[in-house]
Amino acid sequence: MPSLSAVPPSAPSSRDSVVAALRTAGCVFAEDEAEMILATARTPAETAALVERRVAGLPLELVVGWAEFRGLRISVAPGVFVPRRRTEFLVEQALRQAPGAAVVVDLCCGSGAVGAALAAALGRVELHAADIDPAAVRCARGNVAGVGGQVHQGDLFEALPGALRGRVGILAANVPYVPSDEIGLLPQEARDHEPFVALDGGTDGLDVLRRVAAEAPHWLAPGGCVLVETSRHQAPTAVEILERNGLTARPAVSEELCAHVVTGVRP
Repeated sequence: MPSLSAVPPSAPSSRDSVVAALRTAGCVFAEDEAEMILATARTPAETAALVERRVAGLPLELVVGWAEFRGLRISVAPGVFVPRRRTEFLVEQALRQAPGAAVVVDLCCGSGAVGAALAAALGRVELHAADIDPAAVRCARGNVAGVGGQVHQGDLFEALPGALRGRVGILAANVPYVPSDEIGLLPQEARDHEPFVALDGGTDGLDVLRRVAAEAPHWLAPGGCVLVETSRHQAPTAVEILERNGLTARPAVSEELCAHVVTGVRP
């Protein structure tokens, strides 16, 4: 993206001038981005500062400090994976499979968006979120505090309280699933501004999923489900991995969101 010096020197504060600055910088959804910036900034000077950061190439969500996810405003921070709209499909599949879940775990939680959305939809639930990254844990704590969620730091299930074994109704595990040699093909915003640990899924992208699948049956309640996001070509293998670990698995796809989710249910 060009620097803000390519934009007329008057500070962009009106909607039209913000849209023009963003469009000049190459932002495809300039109108939508302008609305988010103007809804966040409190003064014209702050608007100009936010536009400058966006024009310099910082992801919009990090510019404004939040991302919308299933109608919630989820706080995000530098170094934390930004929730994607396609992951709303994982939440929808979880609610469809276990509408009465009382215990929810958001594993590899990042910002905690999935857990917060599930708790908001289900009402009174016991919510636990976990991530290996300290920055993600700090961010998630702020996002799930309002629904009484607890956030733990550690490597997958090692982070969780042992008392959860056999009690989890929904285990949302939005694990990294990009094959290691394809990370360089990701959009620049992801490569430059999101943590490598939240992207890299190993040689075929399914290494972390395999670890989750091996342990999930011990943590799920009878009838409980684990849900993972994959790519289109990974979905059949993901189904096989879950089934090899004793779960009944099915894939689901949202063409609208370009989202692929595999659900495994404990018999």
